[in-house]
Amino acid sequence: MLVIFDVDSTLIEQEVIELLADCAGKRSEVEAVTERAMSGELDFTASLKARVRHLEGLPETVIEETLAKCSITKGAKQLIAAIHLAGGKVGAVSGGFSQLLDPLAKELELDFHRANTLEVVEGYLTGDVTGPIIDKPAKATALIEWAQSLDLDLKYTVAIGDGANDLDMMAAAGLAIGFNAKPRVRKAADIILDSADLSEAIGLLGL
Repeated sequence: MLVIFDVDSTLIEQEVIELLADCAGKRSEVEAVTERAMSGELDFTASLKARVRHLEGLPETVIEETLAKCSITKGAKQLIAAIHLAGGKVGAVSGGFSQLLDPLAKELELDFHRANTLEVVEGYLTGDVTGPIIDKPAKATALIEWAQSLDLDLKYTVAIGDGANDLDMMAAAGLAIGFNAKPRVRKAADIILDSADLSEAIGLLGL
C-alpha cells in the first residue's frame, strides 16, 4: 500500500501560503486567491505565482517562523504509524513549499515528498518559485512515479486531499479520500472523512 497526502489543510491544519502572507501584511489578498484556486475557479500555476508575488522582499527567516506556527493534523502521526506497521509507504505532495515540507517530512518519517521551492536570493524571498511547478497534474505524476518505484499496482494506492488541486491525484489512486473536502472533492472522492481526525482512516483502510 502507498498512501499519499496533500499537505496544507490535510497533513497540517494550516495553509502555509497564508501564514507567510501574514508576515507581508497580505493575508486577505492571498486568501482570496487561494479560495478561488482550491475551488477550481483559477488555474493553479497562475494562482501560485500571484500569491507568491506578495511575498517578495520578506527575509528568509520567515520560513522558520512559519514552520513553528504549523500544527500537524490530529491523528496524522497515528495513521502514518499504522501504514508503516502494515508494511505500507507514505508520501506527501504539496502545492506549497519544500522549505517547510522537508522538515515536516523528516518529523513524520515520510518515505516520499515533493513540493514547490521558494526562490531565495541573498537571504530574501524574491516573490517567485524555482524548478518545476507542483500543480494538479504534477501531484498525480508523483503518485504514479512513487508507485512505480515500489513496483506497486495503482489499485493499491490511496490519495488523501481537500482541494481541486488534488483531483488528478485522487483520480489516479485506487482509493480517494476527501478530508476537509471542498465541494468538488466531495463529489469526486470515494470516501469522505468529516471528522478533523486523520486516525479515522485507519479502520477505513483495514489497518
